[in-house]
Amino acid sequence: MTFFNFIVYVVIGVSAVLSYFVLANWAHDYLVGKFSKKNLQDSIFRPWIFMAPALIILLVYLIYPVSETIRLSFFDNYGREFTGVSNYVWALNDSDFRQSILNNFLWLIVVPTTCTFLGLTIATLADRVWWGVFAKTLIFMPMAISFVGASVIWKFVYEYRGAGNDQIGILNAIIVYFGGHPHAWIAIPFWNNFFLMVIMIWIQTGLAMVIFSAALRAIPEETLEAARIDGASEVRIFFYIIIPFLSETIVVIWTTITILVLKVFDIVLAMTNGQWGTEVLANLMFDWMFRGGGDSGRGSTIALFIMLGVIPIMIWNLRRFKMEQER
Repeated sequence: MTFFNFIVYVVIGVSAVLSYFVLANWAHDYLVGKFSKKNLQDSIFRPWIFMAPALIILLVYLIYPVSETIRLSFFDNYGREFTGVSNYVWALNDSDFRQSILNNFLWLIVVPTTCTFLGLTIATLADRVWWGVFAKTLIFMPMAISFVGASVIWKFVYEYRGAGNDQIGILNAIIVYFGGHPHAWIAIPFWNNFFLMVIMIWIQTGLAMVIFSAALRAIPEETLEAARIDGASEVRIFFYIIIPFLSETIVVIWTTITILVLKVFDIVLAMTNGQWGTEVLANLMFDWMFRGGGDSGRGSTIALFIMLGVIPIMIWNLRRFKMEQER
């Protein structure tokens, strides 16, 4: 896309929004003024007119796909013949599906917790050294890289060329330099899941660090100074003042990364394609939905399990947000 095309699209988009605003306002005032005796300002239709585009987009790109996915999960691979709950029975008895569930749980336990802990620790320590801004910049830089791009980088880190060959992978090169033996790290069952998690931790820690850095500035300096005067060590201040004060921020970051982890796909696809016991639900769904001729029934079933995993977290977040508003 050229810069000229970009400008044209922006002008068209802004013009369309302004035109809709003006025309919708005029149509509303004209129709309500003609057919109703109510004050125009008291009209209940005005909010719905301006929400209509967003509601239509929500209907087309969210509600319809969800309902269609639910429907397809009860049909065969072509979405023609009704098969009842056979796809769900298959999923619960399929070894790859069960392995994916276990791997997703493993990701959920390790990645959000590690990212949150490292982000808070780095944000706290970086504010105490003169080169903290430089350190934060380096840690945040991976956020600018796509998951696929990050996977390519780490694929070179884990690269294995066989014993006796020159190792171009950084990890194996270091191990060989110190007299060890190289390994095909991403092909080692169970442990290879952790090697893949490192990639997401490397990317998402920067996000957690930036949010915590902003939240730390809201802690009253008088509280910290009072604790130091009373003889509290920096460790005690961290665990008994900083962490409780940032509890809501910690929850927000943890849940944000948790939802991202539930949908993890790019890293697994680029690194192992689900081989060697690294399969996750999103990658398994992609395999069944689009590969080998495709199976919309089984692919939709797996997609619904992913959605069921996200919904409780969203409900909990909405309830917590409502409770905070009522305080």
